[in-house]
Amino acid sequence: MSAVNAAERMADFDLTEEQRLIRQAVREFAEKEIAPHVERYEREARYPLDLIAKLVPLGYIAPMIPEQYGGSFTDVGAYGVICEELARVDWVVASVVSVTNSLVGGSILRHGTEAQKERWLPLMASGDCLTSACLTEPGGGTDLGNMQTSAVKVDGGYRLTGTKVFISHAAHAGLFFVVATLDRAKKHKGVTAFLVDPATEGITIGDFPMRTLKRDNLAEVHFEDAFVPDEGLIGTDGGGFPVLGSALDMGRYSVAARCVGQSQACIDLAVKYAMEREAFGQKIGDFQMIQAKIADMICRTESARALVYRLGRMKDAGVARASMESSMAKLTASEAATQNALDSIQIHGGYGLTEEYTVGRLLLEAKSLEFGEGTSELHRKLIAEFALGIRKQ
Repeated sequence: MSAVNAAERMADFDLTEEQRLIRQAVREFAEKEIAPHVERYEREARYPLDLIAKLVPLGYIAPMIPEQYGGSFTDVGAYGVICEELARVDWVVASVVSVTNSLVGGSILRHGTEAQKERWLPLMASGDCLTSACLTEPGGGTDLGNMQTSAVKVDGGYRLTGTKVFISHAAHAGLFFVVATLDRAKKHKGVTAFLVDPATEGITIGDFPMRTLKRDNLAEVHFEDAFVPDEGLIGTDGGGFPVLGSALDMGRYSVAARCVGQSQACIDLAVKYAMEREAFGQKIGDFQMIQAKIADMICRTESARALVYRLGRMKDAGVARASMESSMAKLTASEAATQNALDSIQIHGGYGLTEEYTVGRLLLEAKSLEFGEGTSELHRKLIAEFALGIRKQ
């Protein structure tokens, strides 16, 4: 099977003609405008501001922001396709779209005041304000109910103190979405969400060195008695978990879509290499063991894609909370991306670990997506608890 045929046989039978055209347009854009620069930017640890800027005139940066705020609002299914196709080429550019629309923009749309919408959404849609979600802490990212970053109510606002780590886009963001607790003893009922100006006195953004995703410039963000005015509160005091719940549904959807894109990239690279590399007088793609790996890669990718598209259809149908389905999609897709990267490296042999080939980089990037938006262990727990009736949607 050629790479072209593999793409044509995607499980996209449920996409509308418009969604198919969007996928084709995003793929052509990503391959032409983004792909040639990714490896170099990674080596240089260069954040792709110039590539992100190219998303704006095409409407790819804000597909979930309504047109009245300057966005290019489309359906959730098409948004997933945009994330998938961008991630097939670059994790970081796709992450910008994901954070802008799912975590930050989505939270403002669902829980923000009209003043917050009018202030921030047009800036996000125009690309003048990148955003960053400050959730993960040094002591744990998944256990949001036990976060240590504190918020203290003062006259006219709040004071934030604490540290967030593994924060994408922080050094380039014009807006932080931050969660902190008003009372640790109340666990999740003390969690509160804020919109914070990164230039606020008391906020320090430091480097957080990584072995991978160097072009993402991941950061550590430290809050030391940083003042957030009352208008920065999103939702209510102690009402941060409902804000997070709806945001994470869409966040996990977009992450899962990105994982499908990376899974597909691994297939494309493996198929191409298998039909070029020769051993024992024939192309290695003619060997049954190589064919078995490629078949498994395709099957797990199509399974993940089906779950992602199903979740997108549920959201488009108006299902407010689909936490079980978002966990299923995120778990399946992230593990598919990692295993596909491993199989693709195996097909490449030693070359899979050289700088000449992309697939080695994809392994570490895919693994990072298993942690983001909840670990695999968390999602298995959530899925089981929903099935057993221990947890409700």
